[in-house]
Amino acid sequence: MSLSSRHLLQLEGVPKEDLEQILDTAESFREVLDRPIKKVPPLRGKTVLNLFYEPSTRTRISFELAEKRLSADTISFSKAVSSVKKGETLKDTVRNIEAMKIDMVVVRHGSPGVPYYLTQCLEANIINAGDGTHEHPTQGLLDIFTIRQKHKKVAGLRVLLVGDISHSRVARSNIQGLKTLGASVAVCGPSTLLPYQVERLGVDAYTNIDEAMEGVDVINILRIQLERQKAGLFPSQREYSNLFGITGERLKHLNPNFTIMHPGPMNRGVEITNEVADGPESVILDQVTNGQAVRMAVLYLLSGADKTETETLQSE
Repeated sequence: MSLSSRHLLQLEGVPKEDLEQILDTAESFREVLDRPIKKVPPLRGKTVLNLFYEPSTRTRISFELAEKRLSADTISFSKAVSSVKKGETLKDTVRNIEAMKIDMVVVRHGSPGVPYYLTQCLEANIINAGDGTHEHPTQGLLDIFTIRQKHKKVAGLRVLLVGDISHSRVARSNIQGLKTLGASVAVCGPSTLLPYQVERLGVDAYTNIDEAMEGVDVINILRIQLERQKAGLFPSQREYSNLFGITGERLKHLNPNFTIMHPGPMNRGVEITNEVADGPESVILDQVTNGQAVRMAVLYLLSGADKTETETLQSE
């Protein structure tokens, strides 16, 4: 039970077989989360470092819980309270990590490529928890897992990503993973928030939300990064909400049994209304729970844990 790579740096280029193995393994760990005792032993004796150079709530907590529920020893690093504040470089930090005999590193960094750099410096397995505007592979995987859980398939579905596509690592991971698994992907947002020649990613691009929503099965609504407003990329929150906000009225364009998603944190009243966020079609909280199962699966598969031991614990 292992993946074709020792690391998870992105979803671009990851074989379909690997993606399906992660999703199938996550199904087993999702059942573990419903047990009274939510802890299993596959990572007992392994040490995992959470190396976060950027602020994070959901992703960091989700990884920490996933590690502890797999019985790993965990260490958390925060830039704000580390020697980085004293001038220590990333290279020196990495050398210290190596000397501590860490088995796995979960890293989030503002610069694209840092997770790859760590693979050149460490023997540990590296998991990308978000690098700049590049990718956020476990978020993409948990979104896809949630879609498959709801619709019982991914291939053949029409998925729409709405919002700041240009700056979104979540969008890039979703696009790569969904396409590999056979979904049709569209993106929609102001032209200033769409990447140059976005169609090269193999998606349909729209700047009219009502046209984009026609015949869609899943809408994944991305957070509008309000700091981008200061750069003049859209006039105001009110205008964005009027032109691109997902409202109850706009849901009529979607296929029956549609799904509403959001990776969080949400700006209620800007990109999504309360009635949509809290409506029966919303799986936003399911995404949070499923994130633990998917990250447990990734940690387990990369660790090379014994298959027999895991099959035993899952049948207990």
